[in-house]
Amino acid sequence: MSDFNNGQDLLNLQEFDEEALKKESEELLEMRMLDGDNASFSRTPGGFVSLKTKDKEYERVGVYLTFPLTNPEEFVSIREADEKAKEIGIVEKLSALPADQQEMLREQIKLRYFMPSITKVLDVKDEYGYAYWNVVTTFGACRFTTQMSGDAVVHLSDSRLLVTDIDGNRYEIPDFYSLSVIERKKLDLFI
Repeated sequence: MSDFNNGQDLLNLQEFDEEALKKESEELLEMRMLDGDNASFSRTPGGFVSLKTKDKEYERVGVYLTFPLTNPEEFVSIREADEKAKEIGIVEKLSALPADQQEMLREQIKLRYFMPSITKVLDVKDEYGYAYWNVVTTFGACRFTTQMSGDAVVHLSDSRLLVTDIDGNRYEIPDFYSLSVIERKKLDLFI
């Protein structure tokens, strides 16, 4: 015997699912702005960040940049800390929050977007479609590998470069022209 007595039961179940889906879609499309008036960030005992809004408390949240390279202090996305990372809201400007909360979010951003700056290029060798880098960064000596294809080195401005290795780690050359002539020559293949 069927679980459904007639087509009406199936139709009612389908309508319920459609309503839930519609509500979830509306929530996803709604942009909630978070500031010092309607949101309060605090540190958990484990060192994570929690959020309390007028509507709800979140034991742990994730902090994401919408414009990580060009505007890291504005339009910061605050998301649930589960695998779906559903957006809770946007902090339009970090400066709109109390100073202690700004620093807490900046700390989380630094952890998520770890990007050492390359201060010296010791060597770059091209072999079999890969480039093997030997550099000094703001965090010490480093060796990594990039593909020679198009997007391993990206120009962020006339002098600022972003280098992404084969593991997805990112490195920044803040000012290409501050490198020595010999170092710039080693990067000729990428420029």
